[in-house]
Amino acid sequence: MNAVAWGIAAKAWRVAVQAMTALTVIVTAYATAGLIGGAIPANAGWRAPADGIEIFVEDNGIHTGIVLPKRAAGVDLSNLSQPGDLRDPRFVAWDHIAVGWGERNFYLGTPTWADVSPRTILHAAIGSDAVLVHVEHIPRPMASASVRRIVLRAEEYRRLAAFVRASLAPGGRRYPGYDRYDAFYDARGHYSAVTTCNAWTGEALRVAGVRVGRWTPFPVTVMGWFEAPQSGD
Repeated sequence: MNAVAWGIAAKAWRVAVQAMTALTVIVTAYATAGLIGGAIPANAGWRAPADGIEIFVEDNGIHTGIVLPKRAAGVDLSNLSQPGDLRDPRFVAWDHIAVGWGERNFYLGTPTWADVSPRTILHAAIGSDAVLVHVEHIPRPMASASVRRIVLRAEEYRRLAAFVRASLAPGGRRYPGYDRYDAFYDARGHYSAVTTCNAWTGEALRVAGVRVGRWTPFPVTVMGWFEAPQSGD
């Protein structure tokens, strides 16, 4: 290899190193900002009532969502997802719904970490107005490391339910779910690295009045606010 070729190769290497360094700095800054934002409380004075309406926050490792009873505090969410929207309409008999929000391609294409690709992550991070609400019909879950129980006052539940309902786009399309008991629906909002599915969960809880982080872009920044059940509970 002559001197010119060596010079071109060396320059290309320097550019690649600089690009990787810049990317590392950006990712580190984003992660740090997210953890800091998730650690600063909103509704700092909130305390759960001794008695009230039980909801849950769940985490599948990528997406967080909120589990609500279909009927509580004078609110009926049973019509949020219709029997004909499911592969098996019998699942509407379950008394709870799990609701999440996210970018359409990312949501539909990444039910597990094994399905995540760099292209999907990049597309979602750039931002998109193509967003969905995911609705699952489920029985009351058991609290666990990935499912945290929260008790709300009636007015807090009503605010939360109103936020969830307002997240759906009126007259939007329906999309098949991951399984027989769920479906996706067109939603309102703009997805980005700032407004992630987990940020939506945090916003829903803040609107309800629950003590949670001011910015919750990652699952841990949502789940970390709620105590996991002790062994034997």
